[in-house]
Formats: sequence, structure tokens, C-alpha cells
Amino acid sequence: MLIATAFVLMMTVPALALFYGGMSRSKSVLNMMMMSYIAVAIVGILYVAVGWSMGFGGEGTFFHNPFDLFWLDGVTTDTYIGVMFQLTFAVITVALISGAVADRLKFSAWVVFTPLWALLCYFPMAHMVFSCTDNSLICGRIGAQDYAGGTAVHINAGMAGLVLAILLGKRLGFGKDPMRPHNLTLTMLGAGLLWMGWYGFNVGSIVFAGEEGDAFDARFFSETGRTFANTTLATMAAIIGWLVVERILHKKATSLGAASGIVAGLVAITPACGAVNLSGAVAIGLIAGAVCAWAVGLKYKLGYDDSLDVVGVHLVGGIIGTVLIGLFSTSEGAGGIDGLFYGGGLGSLGDQALGALVAILYSGIITLVIGLAIKYTLGLRLDEDAEVEGIDVAEHGESAYDIHTGGGSGGSTGVLAAATTPVAPSVRNEGANA
Repeated sequence: MLIATAFVLMMTVPALALFYGGMSRSKSVLNMMMMSYIAVAIVGILYVAVGWSMGFGGEGTFFHNPFDLFWLDGVTTDTYIGVMFQLTFAVITVALISGAVADRLKFSAWVVFTPLWALLCYFPMAHMVFSCTDNSLICGRIGAQDYAGGTAVHINAGMAGLVLAILLGKRLGFGKDPMRPHNLTLTMLGAGLLWMGWYGFNVGSIVFAGEEGDAFDARFFSETGRTFANTTLATMAAIIGWLVVERILHKKATSLGAASGIVAGLVAITPACGAVNLSGAVAIGLIAGAVCAWAVGLKYKLGYDDSLDVVGVHLVGGIIGTVLIGLFSTSEGAGGIDGLFYGGGLGSLGDQALGALVAILYSGIITLVIGLAIKYTLGLRLDEDAEVEGIDVAEHGESAYDIHTGGGSGGSTGVLAAATTPVAPSVRNEGANA
């Protein structure tokens, strides 16, 4: 659990920061990475104060009393590693949202939004999904399976990203000016680290309450092997699914597509990794990769500016993985439920769809309330001059790359090569994906 916890923390810093930072424009990369780092700091402390109590402190339909275990009062130190593990889930869920609002959200607005959203949206959703008390909504009353966070993490963050992107409006030049990723090398590195960290995310989510001895050992090794293998195979399949669709739609198979396919596969298998067999994992990965590759283009048709495709990957991928459990789950899996394709009928499919719908509605409504409150008080968006100049300089007084000063001869270094490298002409690279 110590290793799994460290891996999940690595998923936010540096993995997600690198993944998103490389996809951003060179004038926005520091801000993009800073949004992940400040999320770690704020949400982590808030989680210890009240988040663990709200999520895992006891009974409640939406959440438990936040002050029952305030600052972990009454929690034994041997439980701390479990607290820290769940803390890393809270951290990355908030950080994922930042990709939808790149280039234009005030940093001060993000600092205010982060604790409010964690407190009102993530902590309750974690209770509904992971606590599994009789009164908890999704896993308790609805009975939807979610092994490691398809609803609480990915649908939750993806829906929040969509709401914030709509409230903020489009970036200046969206759909007209090229907004290419400035450094795809960083993005590819970040995607690889995310894949590595995801083994902590999924495999570390194995919980065997009340079991010990031989029964514990047998189930531990069975569940570990299933979860690890399913996470691996689904991700591999998603890369293929994404690149095939990208090739069909845009005539190119890009490195950005491969990196995005990795994340889409990981997102989709997250809720299903303990419920399905190997062929089911491959099917879920292929479907997620293909559908998400198509879904990232919806923002141009529907007119919302989801800068780094949080909606197309996390919301869509989370829905796919959550709902497809109802088709591909087997009774040999963690939930002990046969899906439709294994003779289980429509019951599980209905439960999974309802669980996804609850997550969509809850996250959408809460995020809208928080976003509107900030918009009409502090304000959400940078002014136009600051957005044109670049959010790194405007908000942080820094630049990621020194492109103006030269060496001893006084010459200019010019523009950083990584920011001007030609990119394959796909909709995502030519449009608003950075």
C-alpha cells in the first residue's frame, strides 16, 4: 500500500503535470503544471481535516459527518496509510479538471474552486462510491460496481470540466488560430508515467475487509493478477483503437493520439478492472480508445472549449467503462455479478447506467453552483490582454523558456524548437487542444 500510494501521488505530480503541460502552449505551460501542484497542497490537507471523515467515517447517503473524525481524531495510526491512499485519489480528481480550462482561468479562481469542489463534490462522491455502507447512494442503494473510480474520479472530473469550460467561454481564437501542443515529448513522458502510476491506482484498490489467513491470501493473489492484467491489456487495446480511428478520420496516427489512447484505456478500465475477464478488458479498451478518439472532436461541433480534452477522454471514457461492466462483468470477478453477455440479464446494465447518471447529475449541479458563485464574486476569467500575453506571465510573472536572451555574443536564441516543431495535421493539433 505504501508503494501503491506513492504511485498514485506520482500520477498527479509529475505525471499529469507533464502530460497536460506538454499539451499546452508554451505561454501557458507553467500555469498548467501549477494547477496540479496547488491541487496536491490544498486538497491533501483538506482531506486529512475532513475528507476522510466525510468519505469513510460511517453511514450517510451522500456523506458522513465531517467532524466525527476531524483531523483524524480517533483514527489509529495503522490506518494512516489507507487515509493517504484515498487522499491521492482526491488530489488527482481535482487536478484532472484543470485540463478543461487551460489558458484562461484565473489562478486565484482555481485556488478558491479547488477546496470548494473537493468539499462539496469529491468527498461526498467518494462516500457514495467507495464507502459502500447500506445508505451510500451508488454502491449501497443502486448497487453499481466501480472498482477504482470510474464514477467518483473520471465522470466526476469530466463533468466538472465541461461545466467550467462552458462557464468560462471559448479561448480567444478558438477554432480559428492554431493552438498546437508545444512539447509532445513532455506529453508522451507524462502518459508513460500515468500508465505506471495507474497500477497503484487500480491494483492498490483491492480491499478485503474482515478476511485473513488462507482465504485472504488466495483472494489477494487472484484479484491482484486479474486487476494488473486487465489494466495492462485494456490500455494496450485502447492505443490501437484510438490510432485506427485517428487514421480513418485524419489520415495520420499521431504521438498525441497514442498518449491519449493510453489515458482513455486507463480511464475506462478503472471501474471494470476487477469485474471483467481478459477478453472483456481488451474489448473495453478497444471501444474506449475508438470512441474517445471520435469524442474529442465534439467540442468543435457543439461549441464548447475543452482545452485538453478532459470531457472527451475522462467523461466519455468513464461512462464507457462504468456502463460496459453491465455487459462484460463475470461472476468470477470482484463483484460476483454476471453481465448481459454472460447470462446475467439487464439488471447489472441498469445499475451501471444509473450509477453513471447519478455521478453526471451530481457533479454537474454542484460544479455549476460553485462556478457561478465564483464567476459573480471573484471572477473566473483573465482579461483579454492577459490572455493574449500568456497566463504564465500574467498570473505568475514567469516564463517556462528563456527565448529572448542570448549567449556571450549577445545574440538571440530565438524561439524554442519544441514550440515550433511541425505537428501532424489532425483536428486536435490544429484546433483547440492546447
